[in-house]
Amino acid sequence: MTLHVLPSKLAISASRRELVNMGASALDSPVVALGRRLRLVGGVKMGDQVKSWDLLQTVQFLNTNISKTDPVLDIGCYASEITSTLHKIGYTSLAGADLNPNLVKMPYQGAIRYEVTDFMNTPFADESFSAITSISVIEHGFEPHRLLKEMSRLLRPGGYFIASFDYWPQKIDTSDTRFFDMDWKIFSKEEVQDFIDLAASYTLLPVGELTYDGHERPIECGGRQYTFGWLALRKQSL
Repeated sequence: MTLHVLPSKLAISASRRELVNMGASALDSPVVALGRRLRLVGGVKMGDQVKSWDLLQTVQFLNTNISKTDPVLDIGCYASEITSTLHKIGYTSLAGADLNPNLVKMPYQGAIRYEVTDFMNTPFADESFSAITSISVIEHGFEPHRLLKEMSRLLRPGGYFIASFDYWPQKIDTSDTRFFDMDWKIFSKEEVQDFIDLAASYTLLPVGELTYDGHERPIECGGRQYTFGWLALRKQSL
């Protein structure tokens, strides 16, 4: 399926259990979490329990559609769990892009290439990646043309752009709220459809069924209640 919608809070906890069972969870252990609270442990606090569902969707999709030697880029990667998760389960060609200079503190520095850069204007060569991931990133400072142009440039033919994002089928106004000094968008069904239509002009097409229904609002942030969407697009050969 190309478009999934997080169905419930129970799906979040069930997804985390599966990630743990796979050896794919990169969240702090209880001991490390205690060390952070006592300021005995440094480094970057990785991931977020609430992102468990979209993380699992992404890992399962990659495991099904690419090999563990294929190059994968995560955009907006600072403190994102996905690069560490993929490294833990055997992916060997990983990169991350983010403007945060603290990328130098991210785990597995010797195994993962981190670039401090605008992920809509990266230094990577054309057709560098078999997959690009984006976990809860594109809804902040959304610039669809710049984003899709760079994703299409970076992907190899047949490669995948995989994104999760804040979502509710009906429009929720967020015009009075900013995060990371950027505008915040909770995508509506119509806005996701518009994004998919625009992606086609950059040779990025959905690869399966689109399911837009949302029945529960398990996420609460910024005074709004909503859910997550998850989308996979595939770059077509010219």
